[in-house]
Amino acid sequence: MPQFFLNKRLIILLVSIIVLVALVGYSLSGKSKASWPEQFVKDVAGFGENIVSKPVGFIAGFFDGAKDLRNTYTENEHLKKRLEELAQLESKVADLSKENAELKKSLDIEADLSDYDPINATVISRNPDNWNTQIQIDKGSVDGVKPNMAVRTPEGMIGKVTKTGAKSSTVKLLSSTDDRNRISAIVQGKAAAYGIINGYDSEQRLLEMKQLPVDQKFTKGEKVVTSGLGGIFPSDIFIGTIEKVETDKMGLSQTALVKPGADLYDLSHVIVLKRTLEGDNSEGTGS
Repeated sequence: MPQFFLNKRLIILLVSIIVLVALVGYSLSGKSKASWPEQFVKDVAGFGENIVSKPVGFIAGFFDGAKDLRNTYTENEHLKKRLEELAQLESKVADLSKENAELKKSLDIEADLSDYDPINATVISRNPDNWNTQIQIDKGSVDGVKPNMAVRTPEGMIGKVTKTGAKSSTVKLLSSTDDRNRISAIVQGKAAAYGIINGYDSEQRLLEMKQLPVDQKFTKGEKVVTSGLGGIFPSDIFIGTIEKVETDKMGLSQTALVKPGADLYDLSHVIVLKRTLEGDNSEGTGS
């Protein structure tokens, strides 16, 4: 017998290669059911994978849980700090209110420009054709609502009452483009600057505050509030914050684009402000 066939190791290697090629060819033949050698190999591999993946998954989950716990702790500490700051702020506001009341009493002042009585109301209708112009509320003359009263939400001013019925009223929004829709306002920057809210950029959803001093610099984020000097609205009602400022074409004044504090597109509950100190109604009264 030739020496070739006497080499048992070589024979075993050749047979193994033939079997392996046969198994590969069989597995690629397109049959949906695996052969028992394939199934055996898959089962062994799957068993080994489970042995390795479960401990690894447990360890990964442990570290993820620890990370989430640390983040929760950090957030909790941040919220505690904010609550402490809020409590201090509330205490300071209470002290200032008490001091203000005492000063008014000592000076025999009954009211000032910032005083008003709130009348809570609900938006009952809003016409899609003039969505940015006006809303209808469920409070009217029998509830003490009168034309030209300011209307706001907790986030900021939204407009003024233009018409009243017995149990309902029409509110013209700040986003109205009516030229007669004017509000005397003030920028609360390093130095006070007075201007007029009159105009709305519907594309950017920004109010236009005109007639600002041309020689004064303004910073994005500065607050804009009602001045109370127009004779209709209380003072210090938040309107919005400055986004950017542009010099007018004549170069005589500046116009600020103001981001409204209130969401003028989504209104459900509002507050009508009944001013305590009456003025001369010099602000815009167009309907």
